[in-house]
Amino acid sequence: MTLPILAESVRLDDEGVHILDRRIFPFEREWVLCRTSEEVAVAIEEMVTQSSGPYFAALGAMVLAAREASGLADPRAYLERAGKRIIATRKTNNHLRKAVAVVLSEVDKSAGGLIVAASRGARAGDELYRSRSRALGEHAAALVPGGATVLTHCWADLYLVEFVLAARRQGKEFSFLCTETRPYLQGARLTAETLAEMGADTRLITDGMGAAVLSSGEVGALVTAADRVTMDGHVVNKIGTLGLAVAAEAFGVPFYAMVQAPDQAAPTGADVPIEYRDGDEVLRALGHRVASERVRGHYPAFDVTPPRFVTAVVTDRGTFEPGRLREYYAEGEANQ
Repeated sequence: MTLPILAESVRLDDEGVHILDRRIFPFEREWVLCRTSEEVAVAIEEMVTQSSGPYFAALGAMVLAAREASGLADPRAYLERAGKRIIATRKTNNHLRKAVAVVLSEVDKSAGGLIVAASRGARAGDELYRSRSRALGEHAAALVPGGATVLTHCWADLYLVEFVLAARRQGKEFSFLCTETRPYLQGARLTAETLAEMGADTRLITDGMGAAVLSSGEVGALVTAADRVTMDGHVVNKIGTLGLAVAAEAFGVPFYAMVQAPDQAAPTGADVPIEYRDGDEVLRALGHRVASERVRGHYPAFDVTPPRFVTAVVTDRGTFEPGRLREYYAEGEANQ
């Protein structure tokens, strides 16, 4: 089948990097053209792209940086500075670091031209991410019985798409309950729309309804992606995941967190920097202010769920209990 538009929402061509603007999707489908690596960095910071989108945008940004560096006295140093700028745009999720690393690795081992090598690295990073997402989807879908209702939270893009496609290959269909996911309403606009585009039975709930639906007995599993999972089993994800995980544990609903690989650079939850965004973003929804000028906002963009509330972490190499994540690396180091 044709993949949903959000799974193909970043494109690189001779003009630059074209990014589908998720801030206004699905009501409008506009593409933001970034002609420089710095413009891509700003687009990521300003939430033009979210979920898996920044990874693919970062790959494209590194190709733009290679074009910009061509002819400079020290093009490798320029690429490294551009990579650091991209990584700094969203510090909690480590996908940006991986995207930069895969391009720099190809540049360093290649004897060919800089732009050709960077483009080859970007293609390799794209293919690897997609193949690992497919494996991740297969393992996650195997955990959930057919006909189950799945509760999600701020989960769109390839992990979600591959989860649904894998379930169908396994002869299963799921129904979905999606939280709206304030303040950007990603769950309402991105997750629910992607599921509906794929023909899945999809209902939207407000963020405050999660515990109630978990208590009802209707939900078979809480399944989310994870921005990062530490080696001791802490799940770092969109703010609100922690509350859902605690409620799921209280009512006997399994919580499965999907991530391609646990992060060896983060031994514990304390090793993951949590991004705090401008509190003014909490005071608005879809461009409209929802509180008076006398009120200030507070916006931690991610939270950390302790391993005791996590049933299993699903990776591209299989499913692991949170206390056994070191076994992931028994096969050796993962690719980027």
